[in-house]
Amino acid sequence: MSTLTSVSGFPRVGCNRELKKVIEAYWKGAVSLEEGRATAKELRAKHWTLQKNAGINLIPSNDFSYYDQVLDTAILLGAVPQRYRDLNFDNAEDTLFAIGRGYQGEKGDVTALPMKKWFTTNYHYIVPELDDASALQLSSTKPFDEFEEAKALGIHTKPVLVGPYTFLKLARTSAAEELELNDELLEATAAVYVEILERFAQLGASWVQIDEPYLVLDKEDGDVAAFQALYEPILAARSGDVKLLLNTYFGNIGDVYETVNALGFDGVALDFIEGREENLAALKKFGVNDATTIFAGVVNGRNIWRNNYAVSLDVINTVRSVTDRVAVSTASSLLHVPFSTAGEEALGEDVLKHFAFASEKLGEVRDLANLADAADDEVLRSNQALFDGSRVSADPAVQTRLDALTAADFKREPARAERQALQREALNLPLLPTTTIGSFPQTKEVRAERAKLRKGELTREAYDTFIKQQIDEVIRHQEEIGLDVLVHGEFERNDMVEYFGQNLNGFLFTKNAWVQSYGTRCVKPPIVWGDVSRANPITVEWSAYAQSRTDRVMKGMLTGPVTILNWSWPREDITHERQTQQLALAIRDEVLDLEAAGIKVIQIDEAALREKLPLRRSDWHSQYLDWAIPAFRLVHSAVKPSTQIHTHMCYSKFNDIIRDIDAMDADVISFEASRGDLVVLDAIEAANFETEAGPGVYDIHSPRIPSQAEIEERIGEILDKIDASKVWINPDCGLKTRGNAETWPSLENLVKAAQAVRTRVV
Repeated sequence: MSTLTSVSGFPRVGCNRELKKVIEAYWKGAVSLEEGRATAKELRAKHWTLQKNAGINLIPSNDFSYYDQVLDTAILLGAVPQRYRDLNFDNAEDTLFAIGRGYQGEKGDVTALPMKKWFTTNYHYIVPELDDASALQLSSTKPFDEFEEAKALGIHTKPVLVGPYTFLKLARTSAAEELELNDELLEATAAVYVEILERFAQLGASWVQIDEPYLVLDKEDGDVAAFQALYEPILAARSGDVKLLLNTYFGNIGDVYETVNALGFDGVALDFIEGREENLAALKKFGVNDATTIFAGVVNGRNIWRNNYAVSLDVINTVRSVTDRVAVSTASSLLHVPFSTAGEEALGEDVLKHFAFASEKLGEVRDLANLADAADDEVLRSNQALFDGSRVSADPAVQTRLDALTAADFKREPARAERQALQREALNLPLLPTTTIGSFPQTKEVRAERAKLRKGELTREAYDTFIKQQIDEVIRHQEEIGLDVLVHGEFERNDMVEYFGQNLNGFLFTKNAWVQSYGTRCVKPPIVWGDVSRANPITVEWSAYAQSRTDRVMKGMLTGPVTILNWSWPREDITHERQTQQLALAIRDEVLDLEAAGIKVIQIDEAALREKLPLRRSDWHSQYLDWAIPAFRLVHSAVKPSTQIHTHMCYSKFNDIIRDIDAMDADVISFEASRGDLVVLDAIEAANFETEAGPGVYDIHSPRIPSQAEIEERIGEILDKIDASKVWINPDCGLKTRGNAETWPSLENLVKAAQAVRTRVV
């Protein structure tokens, strides 16, 4: 019997972002809901057929979502807060969108639920809200409908569900507190999953995949017992021929594998990319239950580089030394990689042969299963030629500069308190200064002019004139509403990472390699191909121009080295630490040039700092923070004391690394807080945080416009925890994705709120 193949999940936005485009058109009233549903159905059929034709045995269904799979799960389980039910929409999709992005209209005014990073990825999930276990009940037919939809096409799929343990660990109460995993909650949750499995048994499903990525995190007291309490009734209630696959990814489950193994799942999927050594050690120590097939996750769902077949086969053979029941699988969902390398021929065959996107990874899964069954020397030779070390040569100048670094290059003088006093005098800003995070709306006109330049339909001179007009207009508008520290709007930038990569040596760029970040938001990460250095000044000309157009303080805007790496496709032939140091030196050059051009405030965004923090606390410093934090300091350590360094972070949990954030030695940090109910303020207060802080006072990922009173209330909550002399007032993120009709009224209310509060605290 040939080795079974499985895919954990597949990208859903489409090869040309069809889902994004139709949903956003629906939001604007340009298409009907039925047209949106039809597009979604076409995409599902296309993706199932693609996997079937690639020879995948267990093809996922219910991995599709209009917005987010965790939000879908909340709706499936009936965990929809009453305020969203009270909107009384005629269809489920509008309720889903209101939960995910907020709603302000004739049916009511609600903010969105919080949004957080999905483990160590750049995908964002909607945090479920649950106060009452009695509310839990099977409340949606989506998983069953999509299973039947695939069956009608002649494709027998493997339904995928977010697992009950992961769902409950991610969920919060309405007071933003962790759920108490008591017996009532565990029993109610398990009962819904039992009902789901019974329904799938009736429909004739062969396998059901339940994703439990939270198992790879450190366990708190009671976690293992809660996991057992959830799954014992679920496994006991299995009926028909349905087999249950426990899917884990993003790390190892070595500390709980013995429990998992004893429960007797039909399949257990283990990540042999990010959790290889620990998972293999657990298999060798505890063996494999006689009822269980191990799904070996050997095809990376989070990178774009070709699989090294020799390495993967070694893992498969090691697993086979423990059990002969082995399937070949992706290590995680392919949601986190682009759709296909088709259409990227401009990169050239010598480059493209090194890449495998989602569609190509299907072939890798099939190849590895075939190779596990029978050796094929030609396939192996062709694959191994990709890893002969000849892909890229080191840049001697970059290596020399790195080797010359000393401890002094990572430390800024004088101490922060002294610098902050000098900066207050130099900048002469009012109490509670107002600013934005950097970008302003990128309108259709802005994107159209950039496209014309790219296609050669517009001269560089004409394009630059257009950008200057945009900058002039946004400066004028900021001055009119009374913002204190201005930005130039970033109209010349396509993306906060890609734009910088285009001005750095060592990067490559794709045409259409989009990846979903949140909702309908997609990003197109650049590729780190070789050693990195600055090719030319990147932002200096535009920042200097903007400062010349106003007497107010103009903030220079940069992307930090950790974020550039985390939001790119990094190399695999050298360490992340080494790549980040290369980037830090390149951005350091830009910082010093901005300062020389007269820019007194420079923001170095590290939006993704938390994103790649290891999931196991014991690895935080040794494997990440011990080099990531110094890399940021390397960027700004040489500026004058009077130059104010800002940074920005978004949509992550900051509380447990708040002291490490302070150790970045920035002068000011702004961060997302509006969707997190400002819970980070307690951590700031407890840590005696030295950095001045701007917790976001409203959510820019929602189309609703916050009132002045709403923002004043937020500012009051901030001042309850942080001294007014250290507080900045700003939105929670950049405004690029919003429209002008929402942006300017919101900012006017922000400024008025800050001014009103300022009069009360002076």
